[in-house]
Amino acid sequence: MRLELGPDYPDIRLKLENLQPINAYKLRGAVNAVAMLSESERQRGVWTISAGNAGQGVAYAARQAGVRCTVVAIETAPSSKLERMKALGARLVLVPYSVAWKALEERSFRGVEGTFVHPFDDHNFIAGHATMGLEILEDAPDTAAVIAAIGGGGLITGVGSAIKALKPGVRIWGAEPETAAPLARSLAAGSPQEFPEWQASFVDGAGGHSVFPRMWERMRPLVAGCIVVTLEQTKRAMRLMAERARVISEGAGALPLAAALTGEAGRGPIVVVVSGGNVDMKTFCEIVDSPCQP
Repeated sequence: MRLELGPDYPDIRLKLENLQPINAYKLRGAVNAVAMLSESERQRGVWTISAGNAGQGVAYAARQAGVRCTVVAIETAPSSKLERMKALGARLVLVPYSVAWKALEERSFRGVEGTFVHPFDDHNFIAGHATMGLEILEDAPDTAAVIAAIGGGGLITGVGSAIKALKPGVRIWGAEPETAAPLARSLAAGSPQEFPEWQASFVDGAGGHSVFPRMWERMRPLVAGCIVVTLEQTKRAMRLMAERARVISEGAGALPLAAALTGEAGRGPIVVVVSGGNVDMKTFCEIVDSPCQP
């Protein structure tokens, strides 16, 4: 969907993953990952770790497969995400963000049984996201750059792998909030880095404590760079999509638009991945109704 902003702005198109059945792109990877499990693995039940969108995706896929699902969920996730995971049949185990991130690294959580589906460090999860890259080139073959938010890195790895295989000249950019930007730090250092000054914000679907070494190896050959944006720039992007395109985006979904508007990714055509729209409406209304800060 073209975002009409005028001649002073880059040529920007929105990839509206907020319109997926769970209102987020994670459905692609989750459905593929669960489908690729063996029958015995599925029958054990599945579990994952999530701030909300991956949990919804795995819960949706588990419901389709007729198996039980548990989500180790971050306790500060928006209530809308928690309620939708429950509505899809998931059992929730609420934990602090730091505990969830540690469990992602260890790929285990005491007391939770079943087959673990990693929400980003998983070949089949990543392959599911690659379908988005194929769609982008089919609908917008003149694409010069694609920008995707960075959480664990599964989205940009999947999309970037598909696009680079077909059109190597397309530049793939990451976008992170200033409060959680480990990929930008890793690219600057040339190795996977931690981000100890991580801060929670309304951008709950992107920005991690660190870059996993396995994800670093996957991302590094694909990305042209990572654009770090402020929380205020992200709010403006959410407001702009609501005003110009009537699109409801969560914070992580607006990061790529905020990054495109900095000009760092060029004049376009730029496809920005609106990765999700799962935001509490009270929070969304407060953000779009707040005055712009200088």
